[in-house]
Amino acid sequence: MRSATDNAGVSRRRIRTARILVAVPVLFLVWDSVIKLLVIAPVRDGLTRLGYPIDLAVGIGIVELACLAVFLIPRTAIPGAVLLTGFLGGAVATHVRVGDPLFTHVLFPIYVAVLLWGGLFMRDARLRAVFAPPR
Repeated sequence: MRSATDNAGVSRRRIRTARILVAVPVLFLVWDSVIKLLVIAPVRDGLTRLGYPIDLAVGIGIVELACLAVFLIPRTAIPGAVLLTGFLGGAVATHVRVGDPLFTHVLFPIYVAVLLWGGLFMRDARLRAVFAPPR
């Protein structure tokens, strides 16, 4: 019996491409989480500039890592992508609120989300089935 997350009918090339698409934002999010957990100087400066108290850094890093962990488990990848999309949406809202540049700051979390969802769409039959055109 096949599970819902099986990649039946998906080429190895497609799976490899999907993994590469997902690897880039995952590595960025891991790095971003870790520096928040370590509360390094750029994190302190960034949070201050964005209007957040520095003592929230560790909590934000933990939430980010938790959402990422849910995303990386194949059975919970779709809910994890939804959680990460919400997390990244908060980043967009924050950058809009402080008037940061559009393409480099405001839209960057959207670029990350598009890569996450694109890779997930390529590798997950459940997600493709939702958006498949009727036959």
